[in-house]
Formats: sequence, C-alpha cells, structure tokens
Amino acid sequence: MVLLLLLSACRVNYSFTGGDVGDARTMSVELIEARAPLATPLSAQVLTESVRDLLLAQTPLKLKQEEGDVQYSGALIGYDVQPVNIQANETAALNRLTMTVRITYVNTLEPKKNKEFTVARFADYDSGQDLTAVEEQLARDIGKQLAQDIFDRTLGDW
Repeated sequence: MVLLLLLSACRVNYSFTGGDVGDARTMSVELIEARAPLATPLSAQVLTESVRDLLLAQTPLKLKQEEGDVQYSGALIGYDVQPVNIQANETAALNRLTMTVRITYVNTLEPKKNKEFTVARFADYDSGQDLTAVEEQLARDIGKQLAQDIFDRTLGDW
C-alpha cells in the first residue's frame, strides 16, 4: 500500500519533442512588434505565426488570445542585410538577411522560469535578387529557425 501511494505521488514530464510544459494547459503569443528600422509588419507577422505554429505542433498547449498559462511577447529588434561572399570583382555574390528578436517568456504557474532573451538567425540570398521579391520566403525560413530557438530556450529549457 505504501508503494502504491509513493508511485501515485511520482510524476514524470516527458515529451518526444523535449518540451516540458509542466501543469500548463494554455499559451498566448502576442503579436511580435516590428521595432527594427527596416523590419516590415509582414516579417513580424510571419515570425509570430511561426512561433504559434511550432508551439501548437510540439506541445499539448491550447492557444488563447491572451493570459495563457505560458505567455510569449517580443519585438523584432534587428533586421539587417549585409553582403557576404565577396567575389574577385568586389561584388557580393550573396546577401544575408539577419533577424534578431527579443522575447519575454512568462510562466504564470512557475514564475522562476520567467525569462527575457535575444535570439538571431539569418538566411542568404542571391545578390541579383531584390529583397522585396524574396523577403516573405526568407522571413518564413528564418522565422522557423527563430521559433525553434524560442521553444528550446523556454519549454525545451536549453
């Protein structure tokens, strides 16, 4: 009987994705603000949707409009294009779009897990292409990488 009581008191949080949501049942992800001078509202929206989609796919949490058990908010604070891969004729073969986001994570059930952090990712594109022509796809690619980083730093506890 004592063994049964001890076993029922033990609880293990395990997930195939590596995320630990604890007792949380809901999440809210505020629209990430585009604060960087060159950032477009589209890139901030794409990033927000990437975070929401990844959390819905990799956790059992239900999305709430606001005041979830775990809450994400943030701002796109860096949006820079730099030439890379300089060729012999001193022109760049590639340009690199780098997006930097500052995230605030609040766990209302376990406040000691609250944190604020910054993550950045980049993607390269052919310098012969206009940024506006490839911007949406680049934002999606970088957004997926940033969303994974955000997940890893919060629920993945990396």
